[in-house]
Amino acid sequence: MKKRVLIAGASIAGNTAAWWLGHYGFDVLVVEKAPGFRDGGQNIDVRGPGREVLRRMGLEQAALASGTGEKGLTWVDTHGRAIATFIAEAGTDGPTAEMEILRGDLARLLFDDAREKAQFRFGDSIAAIDDANGSPSVTFASGRTEQFDIVIVAEGVGSPTRDKHFPGENVPRYMDMTIAYFTIPKAPDDNNLWRLYNAPGRRTISLRPDMVGTTRASFFVLKPSDDEQSWSVDRQKVWLRTIFKDAGFESSRILDGMDQAKDFYFDVLRQVRMPRWSRGGVALTGDAAWCATPLAGLGTTLAVVGAYVLAGELSRGADAASAFDAYERVMRPYVEKAQKILKAIPRLVNPNSRLGISLLHAALRVVASPFVSKLLSKLVASKSESFKLPDYRDPQVARDGAKPG
Repeated sequence: MKKRVLIAGASIAGNTAAWWLGHYGFDVLVVEKAPGFRDGGQNIDVRGPGREVLRRMGLEQAALASGTGEKGLTWVDTHGRAIATFIAEAGTDGPTAEMEILRGDLARLLFDDAREKAQFRFGDSIAAIDDANGSPSVTFASGRTEQFDIVIVAEGVGSPTRDKHFPGENVPRYMDMTIAYFTIPKAPDDNNLWRLYNAPGRRTISLRPDMVGTTRASFFVLKPSDDEQSWSVDRQKVWLRTIFKDAGFESSRILDGMDQAKDFYFDVLRQVRMPRWSRGGVALTGDAAWCATPLAGLGTTLAVVGAYVLAGELSRGADAASAFDAYERVMRPYVEKAQKILKAIPRLVNPNSRLGISLLHAALRVVASPFVSKLLSKLVASKSESFKLPDYRDPQVARDGAKPG
């Protein structure tokens, strides 16, 4: 009899887990609180082992073809003039990875394939899980109750299901940065480069290209959290307008675009730190388990790889507890390495004073030189490629993931 698996969350981690579990013959249901599939979202990248997972799914070329067209990163001054530029080279993963794609576009690719292997239920969510007998009984917000063999929570950093089932276990590490993402109309000066601008007061503006005729904008504010993520959207926008009204560069245009944006997203960056990723028949994956924040540069890669490893360990036919333990042994060292972000680094690239910005620009000009730029690309790539991806197609692969795919 097929094991029945419930996955909470129909984004990248959830859809990847659904694809692989369906591929292995599990009876999979994905429940998503949103009323329908959520397109949109900002620029993300997939690197190293994450790309290999997509390759094994037959989706690598489709993901590359759906890319944003971003050709590199350039720091600019208040007049939009380039200070230092890092052009992405084919086959390399520097600040801009070869596989740059919108979050919604990657999630859509995964969803379109996964729904041939799994069922999806939109407009519902988990209200409670009774796992007393090791076979989770799930009560949904819609009122129905169903029995499952395994529940996988693939929600976001603020996962309500995680917090209900693992109460008090998440000890978040706040990164002292608040971020807002949204989409604005494309302007004549917008090109195929990711543009970053620093304003005094540790304020940063980001403009990134997409392939649908718009521009993806972001505001970054480096400061300790005041729980801004819990504010209303209107209050968040007023706060951002107050902070960035005199920032220079294209702040006025971006603020005006923010007011009209339909995809406004705001968050205080914080890592999820869990002492365990499973209990009984329930396991966590993706941001719900270990959010490393965008500062790590590996969030999407971790989501794809983690879902693949979790499904692969479950496919071996062992009991859930053994599979969950093996999953954690494979993934935790990789996650912990990704989470090791010195808070001094965001402070260095988000200076407080005009003098600090001038010094940053001088350093960036040196880093952008051909020799140093290539070295930087190798260092960035090594961070993701150091993980050896298990190959679950080979039943003899050791559980420690020591053999690469």
